[in-house]
Amino acid sequence: MPSVDEMLDMSQEQLDELFTSSPAGDIPTGEGRGTVIVAPGTEFAEIASKVVHFIAWQGKVFDPKTGTLLNEVSPLHFDRIRAKVYKEASWFDKQECIVLDYSKTSIIAHWIRDEIRLVDEGTYLGIVFWDDHRILNFALEFPS
Repeated sequence: MPSVDEMLDMSQEQLDELFTSSPAGDIPTGEGRGTVIVAPGTEFAEIASKVVHFIAWQGKVFDPKTGTLLNEVSPLHFDRIRAKVYKEASWFDKQECIVLDYSKTSIIAHWIRDEIRLVDEGTYLGIVFWDDHRILNFALEFPS
């Protein structure tokens, strides 16, 4: 399975195929390092992922016991922007995925829905929806 660095080099079609061919997996536990995948398959992808990681979003901290997560945001890694976490059919392909639902937990991100699937041990590929529009992909890496 591809590493996160390899995912940055993949085309959008390849990322879509990886997502659709992967299982939902278990809801992760603990802190996952986040990588935004903007303009996949271009020279811009790696630079954009590093800038976003430094300035805006570093990852997500999951608590499967409460069915929630908090995003790590800002250069100071504040744990903010809560989401409900559960399994449901994907908006992308109607197969099971792990949903990160901000609609009832966040004033800032109430229009956002993330979907993730396990693509390798400790590595998830995600899709971000704004309302019902897919806007980008991301990856999460959890230490083993």
